[in-house]
Amino acid sequence: MITEEVVQGARQYLMNTYTRYPIALSRAQGMRVWDVEGREYLDFLAGVAVNVLGHCHPKVTRAIQQQAQHLQQSSNLFYTEPQVRLAKILVDHSFAGKVFFANSGAEANEAAIKLARRWAHERDGQGRFEIISMLNSFHGRTLATLAASGQEKLHTGFDPLPAGFRYVPFNDEKALADAVSTQTAAVMLELVQGEGGIRVAAPSFLKACRDITRERGALLIFDEVQTGVGRTGRLFAYEHYGVAPDIMTLAKGLGGGMPIGACLATDAVAAAFTPGSHGSTLGGNPLACVAAIAVLEVILEDQDILGHCARMGEHFLKALKDLEAGCPAITNVQGLGLMIGVEVTVNAHDLVHDLRKRGILANATSEHMLRFVPPLIVTQAEIDRLVVLLGEVIEARR
Repeated sequence: MITEEVVQGARQYLMNTYTRYPIALSRAQGMRVWDVEGREYLDFLAGVAVNVLGHCHPKVTRAIQQQAQHLQQSSNLFYTEPQVRLAKILVDHSFAGKVFFANSGAEANEAAIKLARRWAHERDGQGRFEIISMLNSFHGRTLATLAASGQEKLHTGFDPLPAGFRYVPFNDEKALADAVSTQTAAVMLELVQGEGGIRVAAPSFLKACRDITRERGALLIFDEVQTGVGRTGRLFAYEHYGVAPDIMTLAKGLGGGMPIGACLATDAVAAAFTPGSHGSTLGGNPLACVAAIAVLEVILEDQDILGHCARMGEHFLKALKDLEAGCPAITNVQGLGLMIGVEVTVNAHDLVHDLRKRGILANATSEHMLRFVPPLIVTQAEIDRLVVLLGEVIEARR
């Protein structure tokens, strides 16, 4: 099929829930993807921070192929070895004692919200139920995770949203302290806001989140759906801060392209879930689990992956800040590791279009914010190419 046939088919048969770019991808390898007509692109979007090892990593691909020949799905009425192996790896390399597997970041966050409320209900009764999250946050598109997302534009048309959610400004310690009360079950936040504009949590704010929740009997939830699994140069972003949560959620990069989400918690908090209190038919299926195991083994056994990510992130930020110094249309550059945002005065969606025409895939999280989340294997030469082209397309739009 040619691109136009795919586009027309999508318009005819798919619900109109995405503003899709006018290309139809057909294959990929590493940092590169190709469309159905053979055009090549450098992928600085990586499936929206999903393909942390690049596309079709050989170890991940082999793991999926081999598992597909033996057992693909069994439901969670039975034990499977890949699920236990994956849970052990996550527990061994994090603060957590137990894991619940889902299929996406939204499902992982839904599990975290339910777990926090269940824990609070068992400990303090019905009066402690509120989830406090951040303005400009994004936690998913189910009704509960939408209610937890502090962006009014996402709520439009879905009222009434579930009750029991409040928002405070990101990195505002006083507002947080004023908001946490005897009704608060948990404080929930991203360590780097993704859809909200690549805003990085201040170390003092995370410490305040931990201190305030502990003092007032609430839980702390870190949404690492986008930052987790190496994206920031550490396996989990909370490691940069020396602050551990009670609950953490993962997805995106965990499966290296396969759909999987995870909700991790301390043993004490996880004990609030009992048989029948939560579940997922497809969550933690063997195919997704072996893919995630392969991803984690590559990251943990190849000591240069995380170091390379950190070095490339530093280089990327420096190159963009150098570009900013000579380009008035760039008003801010920030990020952590290979999760970087560039704020511009021109239309960011137009810049995404212009970059695509020059063989670069990226996206805009708003009218004036570009997001770059390439695979962790991106090279300095590829970053430099992107920065040069970005400067050219911005200059052309001024």
